[in-house]
Amino acid sequence: MKNKNKYEIIIHGRGGQGAKTTAEILVQAAILKGKFVQAFPNFGPERTGAPMCAFVRISNEPIRTREPVVDPDCVLVLDETITDVIDVTKNVTDTEALIINSTKEKQELAKKLKFEGNLIPIDASGMSQEIIGENRPNTVIIGRFAFASHIVELEDVIKVFRNKYENKIGKEKTDKNIKAIEKAFRHH
Repeated sequence: MKNKNKYEIIIHGRGGQGAKTTAEILVQAAILKGKFVQAFPNFGPERTGAPMCAFVRISNEPIRTREPVVDPDCVLVLDETITDVIDVTKNVTDTEALIINSTKEKQELAKKLKFEGNLIPIDASGMSQEIIGENRPNTVIIGRFAFASHIVELEDVIKVFRNKYENKIGKEKTDKNIKAIEKAFRHH
């Protein structure tokens, strides 16, 4: 973790898109490396499609705070339409990452968001539709985060995903999701 003991993430999405699951997978992958972790969702009205976010902390030492993350090291956006109602760039500096599910080019997105920092757009919905056959942008975003941050290892993310989902969704669907995670990790 680059010169600090705590790495903080905000995950923006809509209810049902997997923001909470994304947080859980990231912290479980960090636990495999002996990190201290914290993850919790923040809901408004709990309903499918409503804007929501999840907070993640990964640390080398015990985490004492229970407050929402306000100064993130990285922001993950599962649905670009969230940017129309929420300022996802708030407190994100030029050196911190903003990974966003978007078909827009980096320059176009930077202009829309008025953000000149470390913007990482990826067509997570398109990639998941192509590989998984469903709109599951969170698995793609997890893969891109693992590549961009080096906070969690790809192998750990895959191990956690397989352990968590193979019995729930079956081997074939699990393998497709893992393929999406790997493709996003290697995407240029």
